[in-house]
Amino acid sequence: MTDDRVKAAEFEVDRARRKMIGTLQEISRQLQPHRLVEEVWEKAKDKGAGLAEDAVDAVARRPVAAGAVVAGIVAFLAREPLMDLAHKMMDGVGQKRKSRTRGKPKDTAQTEAAK
Repeated sequence: MTDDRVKAAEFEVDRARRKMIGTLQEISRQLQPHRLVEEVWEKAKDKGAGLAEDAVDAVARRPVAAGAVVAGIVAFLAREPLMDLAHKMMDGVGQKRKSRTRGKPKDTAQTEAAK
């Protein structure tokens, strides 16, 4: 009888070992880097699609506000070129004013006093 119990225990140990090895193999397969990357990528795609839907709905509800936000972001990102353009435009206006007033008296009272 002792021999039967030993054989049953050995059989149970072998079965538990096979089950544990199978579980470890499954865990190892799930923790492979490419599997983890695939899972993260799928979750990111799902989340991105949800965010895009929410954004489209928000823009559809308030198009003017969305346009203002986009214009503000563009102005912020393009602030250097916009400032350069504004300076060039102001310099051009200043040059035109100088060329128009050159040779003409600025004020008749000043020209009278100068004589």
